[in-house]
This record gives sequence, C-alpha cells and structure tokens, in this order.
Amino acid sequence: MSSLKLKGVRKSFGTLEVIKGVDLDINAREFVVFVGPSGCGKSTLLRMIAGLESTTSGDIEIGGTRVNEADPSKRGIAMVFQSYALYPHMSVRDNMGFALRFAGKPKAEIARQVGEAARILELEPLLDRLPKELSGGQRQRVAIGRAIVRHPEVFLFDEPLSNLDAELRVHMRIELARLHRELKTTMIYVTHDQVEAMTLADKIVVMRKGEVAQVGTPLQLYDDPDNLFVAGFIGSPRMNFFQGEVLESGNGAFVAQLVNQGGVRLTRSLTGRLPAKGDKVTIGVRPEHFADAGKGIADIALKVDVAEHLGSTTYIYANTAAGEQVIVEREERHADEDDTLTVAIPADKALVFDSAGNRLR
Repeated sequence: MSSLKLKGVRKSFGTLEVIKGVDLDINAREFVVFVGPSGCGKSTLLRMIAGLESTTSGDIEIGGTRVNEADPSKRGIAMVFQSYALYPHMSVRDNMGFALRFAGKPKAEIARQVGEAARILELEPLLDRLPKELSGGQRQRVAIGRAIVRHPEVFLFDEPLSNLDAELRVHMRIELARLHRELKTTMIYVTHDQVEAMTLADKIVVMRKGEVAQVGTPLQLYDDPDNLFVAGFIGSPRMNFFQGEVLESGNGAFVAQLVNQGGVRLTRSLTGRLPAKGDKVTIGVRPEHFADAGKGIADIALKVDVAEHLGSTTYIYANTAAGEQVIVEREERHADEDDTLTVAIPADKALVFDSAGNRLR
C-alpha cells in the first residue's frame, strides 16, 4: 500500500488562503486522522489529496509519484463521504459493483470482488436489499464497500459517521478499526470529533486555521501537547487552564502566582527555557490529575456546580471563588451541588505555556 507526502501545499480562493503551507508524511498502512474545529481546512486538504480541489502551490505525492495534475480516478484513491450517496433504485450488490461495471470489468470479477467486500463488512445477507431497506449504519457500510471493491492505494474518509446516532457511531468506529486491521491499507480520516480521532488513529494531525498545529500519536498529543490550542482541543473533558504570573525564576524552576486564586503559588521545574520574572503563563491541568488537598503544592477551593456520575467515574464541574469553571475527575460519587471541594495541583502534572501559547518543557 502507498505512502503519501504533502510538500508545502497551499490553497487559496482568490485572496483568501485556506491552506497555509502544509508539510506532512503519511506512511503506508497508517490510519491518519485530520482533526480540528470547523473551518480549519481539514476537509479542503482531504479534497486536494483526492483531486477534487486543485493546489495553489506545493506538491502531493502518492506512492512517490506527484499527482497534482492527475485525474481523481488515476490517483489510486477511494473516498467515502458524509453522505452515503447510494443509488436508491439499485440493490446493495449493484451499488457496490457500479464502479467496476462502469470500468468494464468482467461479471465474474465484479461478483468476486463484491462478495469479498460484503464478507469483510458483514453485508452478505443484505446484498439484494435496496438502500431504503437499510439502517443508517448499514448504508454507510455499503458506501465503504463501494470503495473497497476498487482496491485503492489510499482510503479517504470525510466525516463518514456524522449522520449516525451516538450508538451507531461507536459501533462504526469499531468496524472501521477492524477494517483497517484486515485490509492493511493507508487510511486518511477527517473529523471534528476528537474522540473519534483518539480511538481510531495511529497518527493524528491537529489543524488550526489552515495550518498543522501538531502531529503525533493520540497519547503523545494528550500527554505532551506542543501548544495551548492542542492541549485544549485534545481530551474530553477538556483540560483546565489557570492564568499565572511568574514571581521568581532561576536554577531550572520558577514560581508562579495563580491569578484570581487567592494568592495560591505553584513551583514548577523545567528542563528547557524558563519564563522570566513578571511573565504571564498559563498552567494546564487535566481533570484526572488533580490531587487531594494537601498532597500537591497548590490547593484550590472550589464550589461544586454539577456532578456527572458515570458509574466508575464522576466528573465534577465546579467554580473557583472568581467564577472560573474547573472540571475534576473523581472516583467517589458523593459530590453534590453546592458542596465545597478543595483540590491540589501536583507540580509534576502541570503543563506550562508562555504568553504566546507555546509549551514550556
């Protein structure tokens, strides 16, 4: 299966630049997810790879071959859209085999390839049904099957689960992960849902305003974000952020006073660049990283607003004295509205960002 490389890829619509110089290497057989908020350029980038949008500048290579001017049908790709786009008057069998018939493939070859795709997707009992007789999840599997029969070098998925309900989305995520293992092919998947990205990807490309904010494995992005945007975007519930001002800095550590937290101070060691005295910093803490009061360096008093009891885990949405919302993950279930809660920020778990949003390590 083919690798894919983007070199300085840009896309403009008139004076509006929507893709601002993307460099990216995707290895053969990787499952790569483009994720980011609406309007960040992820779907445009996918359509450029597919050949549905031209590039303003830069190169797109599939399997080592430059494909900028190649017709979409000659790029060795197959694309699955958010809309199923099935022919309503055709059976599942005919929908899946349509591209092969259009290409003039022998009937026996079409039947073999459709049968193999139906086996992989567990669609064999449904081959003679019309799309109107299928559930949403079944229709999406037919759309994926239509791509499989073409034996592409690269699969492209543009938010394929967006039209499904929550239960079906979970089921289809599992199906897609299984499909990737079985086909052993390169897959690129676009979504705005970072939970989909975390559960499906070998590698995630986080995009923001037409640029790549960070590339890494799901856990690399979760544990070691490069910037404030990635830290806040990856993770559900979101990371908590506290504003601070540096009081002391030197000898590999700094002391920051947390703004609006009643004089609470946090001392943090760093191996790289230190913020200077007087600098503004942002301290990031994952909901699960808060410690019990007295066990960390910085204790913060909270008033519980809402507690979400999810069985083994409880998410507590609370407010500081200044009205800032803080999300705390706890195993106990006794937190109720208007309860008070004091938590500590363990210094070794706190992430530090400078005033420009860049990570200090």
